[in-house]
Amino acid sequence: MGVTTDPIADMLTSIRNAVRVRHPKVDVPFSRIKTEIARVLKEEGFVAAYKVIEEKKRKSLRLYLKYSPQKQGVITGLRRISRSGRRVYRGRNELKRVYGGMGISIVTTPRGIMTGRAARRTGVGGELLCEVW
Repeated sequence: MGVTTDPIADMLTSIRNAVRVRHPKVDVPFSRIKTEIARVLKEEGFVAAYKVIEEKKRKSLRLYLKYSPQKQGVITGLRRISRSGRRVYRGRNELKRVYGGMGISIVTTPRGIMTGRAARRTGVGGELLCEVW
């Protein structure tokens, strides 16, 4: 059985590990979907900034992590929901709150990648990529 890689899960693991050791930034290989996830994380205040950097013809995505004045990571947890072996889709009425509204779910919808809250407001469902709190 071949190993199928899940680039989004790899990105979440990189972020999780970087926050755990309090790195100021983390680089992950570039992809459009990861850039969209980074955009949602920035809009929701989980990362300070992100940018696409190109080094030696290879693009990567650099995320600048956010910490509280007490050096606690703003991101306390990330969980991949929909995986390549088990896709998870939710209708707009099935998108639940994450940690009582303290966290977000990131959903890929026909109108682009957005938070579960935005998807409910827009009236669309989609594939539940991950949850962040």
